[in-house]
Amino acid sequence: MQPFCYTILDAPAAGDWNMAVDEAMLNESVANDFLAVRCYSWAQPTVSLGHFQAKERLVIDSRFEELARVRRLSGGGAILHHHEVTYSCCVPISHPLTRSPGTIYDLAHDVIIGALREFGVESAMRGEKLDQESRFLCFSRGDPRDIVIGAHKIVGSAQRRRRGAVLQHGSILTGRSEYAPEFPGIHDLTGVCIDRQGLAEMVAERIAQELGTPSPLIQLPSNVQHQADQLVENYRE
Repeated sequence: MQPFCYTILDAPAAGDWNMAVDEAMLNESVANDFLAVRCYSWAQPTVSLGHFQAKERLVIDSRFEELARVRRLSGGGAILHHHEVTYSCCVPISHPLTRSPGTIYDLAHDVIIGALREFGVESAMRGEKLDQESRFLCFSRGDPRDIVIGAHKIVGSAQRRRRGAVLQHGSILTGRSEYAPEFPGIHDLTGVCIDRQGLAEMVAERIAQELGTPSPLIQLPSNVQHQADQLVENYRE
């Protein structure tokens, strides 16, 4: 029998809230076998620092100094969240995919590639690693599972594991930000203007279908919201 999977679509929110919710989801996965997929966006341009970056004395690029800033639970480079759809999923230890967490990358990215194809956008996983781990911004780095259009990265994901449960979240870059114009988004590369709400719904529903039996699209469950309320102060810079 397929496990029940919450399918959550959230309104745009501040970075500290978005990251607090992702941690609350992971905690609920650890405590109560919570399986969920969430798609969300950002109320303002925000730089999220990877978990280990947040512990270092970083020189922040001057163009980002006035932007909102938050740390992530996951590792990797900094991400400028602006014109994008963000997804996250939490998978409890009881789910068979946690035995090989790397397969969750493949599952989510295959879904995103398929969803983009329905919008008329052809993309693929990079398939090779680029030696750019020291670069500050995540979208300057290259992982074999990144989704690319040509040579340009349009989707990157990262994980955090806690007591066997897995949180994975990632950014789907729909358009270029004026704060980081070196990273073109889907519209810039293809001319296709994607309905972000429609893409978020499709991605959330289809990842949930791959993980279990999806719920209808819902708002954040009250118990997860309560935990996020308690965690949000930890994310405020």
